[in-house]
Amino acid sequence: MSALRHVLKLVLALVVLIGFGPSASSLEHSFVADVVRRVAPAVVRIDTERTVERQPFDPTLIDPLLRDLLGDPPMGPERERGQGSGIVMDAKGLVLTNAHVVERVESVTVTLAEGEQHDGTVVGVDPVTDLALVRLKGRDLPPAAPLGDSEALEVGDWAIALGTPFGLERTVTLGIVSSLHRNINSLGFSDKRLDLIQTDAAINPGNSGGPLVNGDGDVIGINTLVRSGPGAGLGFAIPINLARHVADQLLADGEVVHPYIGLQLVPLTAKIAREHNEDPNALLQLPERSGALVQSVVQGSPAETAGLRRGDLVIEAGEQPVKDPQALLEQVEASTLGEALKLKVLRQGREQDLAVKPAALPGMS
Repeated sequence: MSALRHVLKLVLALVVLIGFGPSASSLEHSFVADVVRRVAPAVVRIDTERTVERQPFDPTLIDPLLRDLLGDPPMGPERERGQGSGIVMDAKGLVLTNAHVVERVESVTVTLAEGEQHDGTVVGVDPVTDLALVRLKGRDLPPAAPLGDSEALEVGDWAIALGTPFGLERTVTLGIVSSLHRNINSLGFSDKRLDLIQTDAAINPGNSGGPLVNGDGDVIGINTLVRSGPGAGLGFAIPINLARHVADQLLADGEVVHPYIGLQLVPLTAKIAREHNEDPNALLQLPERSGALVQSVVQGSPAETAGLRRGDLVIEAGEQPVKDPQALLEQVEASTLGEALKLKVLRQGREQDLAVKPAALPGMS
């Protein structure tokens, strides 16, 4: 009887454990599947076309035998096709994507998740943030994706990328938020103004413009580029809070006006300055503190008008400390055109107060 009681207790324990364990349905799908079901209907494929002129080709460079077989190479204009992804951001059919996907194109075709195609019109493009807005034409448009708050992100949060890499529609990859506020200039894009979300979720050509989503199914970023090669697996996305701000301006005005003051800057730290000053061949002594060192001043720029010079170290802007060029750029970007932005600089060891009036960044429209 004792042995029987032990067997009955064991069976009862197994029943209890099974009863309180995961259900069969919960074991069939992960949280990623739930996220995909929520967001995927708003993810679109974008195909573009534009006319490009062929570069003149020297016929003497062609092997004579090939020339006899194939003839002269065709000259003149040709159609160039491009492809990317996008995300529907409102019920009226506005699609957010990358500027490099739709910039200077002549036609836009948007394919919805279920395969239905719509013509698209480019509402506006902002090359500085690599964002663009496209309006879908037609009826029965897909629902908008839920937009999250990129300011609430933390390193280690789930990151799920959706899009059409290499033309492979409805592709989903999973990773985490690897870093925040990654400066795009450090990645070799000096003409852009972005602090990016870094992720190890696989982002490939064709993912551009598609969404980066958190574990709750909210869009937290717009995928923009990938770094491959040694140490591959680095993907980057534009924070959704910035993307919404830019989209609002594109919808209102068709463009985004960015302030600029006309400085080329390099970062300076106390350590870098000290090492430089200890060099017996140094032509000048640098202040041993952090800031944005002026390498050159653009001729005719607001900075030149304000009296900034090569060698000045900007240590404060808008009454906020400047630790590096990015900190100064953020203050310039937040400034108002034509209104004085106060700067504090170190010049030959002395602090000076200057006021610069930002103008519109030229050459971006």
